[in-house]
Amino acid sequence: MKNIVSFFGEQSDIFRQLNSEAGDYANSLGFSYRWAPQTPFNRDEVVALLRESDVGIIDVEPYGEDTFKEISDTTKLLVRFGVGYENVNLAAATKYGIAVARTTGANTLGVAEMALSLILASRRKIRANQNCVASGTWKKNVANETIGSTVGIVGFGAIGQAFADLLKGFNCTIVAYDPFPKLDLMEKKGVRLVNLETLFRSADVISIHVPYSAETHHLVNSRLLSLMKPTSVIVNTSRGNIVDENDLYDVLAANKIAGAGLDVFAKEPLPLNSPLLQLDNIVLTPHVSSQTVESLWRVYKMAIDISADFFSGKGSPHILNPDYKNNILGGGA
Repeated sequence: MKNIVSFFGEQSDIFRQLNSEAGDYANSLGFSYRWAPQTPFNRDEVVALLRESDVGIIDVEPYGEDTFKEISDTTKLLVRFGVGYENVNLAAATKYGIAVARTTGANTLGVAEMALSLILASRRKIRANQNCVASGTWKKNVANETIGSTVGIVGFGAIGQAFADLLKGFNCTIVAYDPFPKLDLMEKKGVRLVNLETLFRSADVISIHVPYSAETHHLVNSRLLSLMKPTSVIVNTSRGNIVDENDLYDVLAANKIAGAGLDVFAKEPLPLNSPLLQLDNIVLTPHVSSQTVESLWRVYKMAIDISADFFSGKGSPHILNPDYKNNILGGGA
């Protein structure tokens, strides 16, 4: 029997229930399952547990050559809980015969819904109005509706597409930027392809859905932010460093744009001395876009399904090492 150890989650009733269900599901597919939440992350404990396991379900912490060389005798597959894998040294994993996968698509709906939530909260100035209630000033901040607005989507992958679908009832004009556009799909969804400059100039609402890379580091900076309308808002549920937080603070503090919503930050947790915390035209959440019961269960299930496919010798589009996609390196043995 192959062994799966999961490091994702925290000691709470919700995660205990999810991992109980994940254990039952893994058992039904012939795996043993252990949950060892890492809050905070303990590398020595993780290495010790992986040396007893065939599969590790991992979170955002770094995994490099120093770890792979210690676990490669037993661990043949690591599944990243989510989409981003910038903290996993893929070349080193391949060197030590370890496949790396990610649960692409499992949290798509949760992230898309969170983007819409942040947009509505930002457009309607929820934080500023809440502060007025709390302070007793009872000042009513006049806001803007999202219905009938122009929405710009930066990155039209799975999450960007799901986000566009959620806007169907809002009668919005939707424009999108994507370096590798699927024009037939965009046309089908009624989305117009534009360049970044046009998107930032024309949109009332901008939502970021691109992966983090060297090319997207500080993609959203003072140059693009300066193009936005004074009544527009921007939200980011992708990765923190895609938006230059200092530049965003400057335009928000000067009221050059109406607001913003961030679920991700350059440094997490967000430092308590961050100037962003002093603004009342920004909505901040602690990287919780995928933290719904439904999304979490889909990710657990997908991670276990990927493990089952891998050890049965099937290829998987979720595996990131090029040589493992069709199980060429023999990981299913």
